[in-house]
Amino acid sequence: MREARKGMLLVISGPSGAGKGTLYSRLLQADGSFTFSVSYTTRGPRPGEIDGKDYCFVSEETFAEMVERDGFLEYAAVHGHHYGTPHQPVLDALEQGRSVMLDIDPQGALQVMEKMPECVSVFILPPSFTELRRRLEGRGTEQPEEIERRLRNARGEVAMMGRYQYLVINDDVNAAYETLQGIVDAEKQRSCRYFPIVDE
Repeated sequence: MREARKGMLLVISGPSGAGKGTLYSRLLQADGSFTFSVSYTTRGPRPGEIDGKDYCFVSEETFAEMVERDGFLEYAAVHGHHYGTPHQPVLDALEQGRSVMLDIDPQGALQVMEKMPECVSVFILPPSFTELRRRLEGRGTEQPEEIERRLRNARGEVAMMGRYQYLVINDDVNAAYETLQGIVDAEKQRSCRYFPIVDE
């Protein structure tokens, strides 16, 4: 038996505070076939974030220049800042047979779904808006007015969950991770990505 695989483009979205980062970090650690696409953003770094690892932090002018050069697979304005996924690194990785993970907001995710319909889309849900508020406040990284804006945006984002292929409720992080891992494992075996050759 010989095997060949095509890279998977995994799109993960969900409201700010839903726990996307925790889940995709665990998946990246456990599954060496994935590479994480580092997004560009015009917002400043939060404590502990590293430029080029968590995000590429750029000015509004630099971001606009990249848009003009068609440098993004998707981009959007979210919570008052711009975010974008660089185009070429994603395509290069997929062509080399590596899987790519995107952590992007629903605006950007819908753009990717339209441009690359073969992608796997997963929406991470909080168990309640009350819990979402608790998580946002517990991070201690946003001012109260920013938290209120993120909560307002969260309602609109949750309303878009039906556009995704898979939904995962992050009530218990271990259970949510197992569900996400099950989705990835199943998608790896789809005939559009998995090409076993049965020997004579």
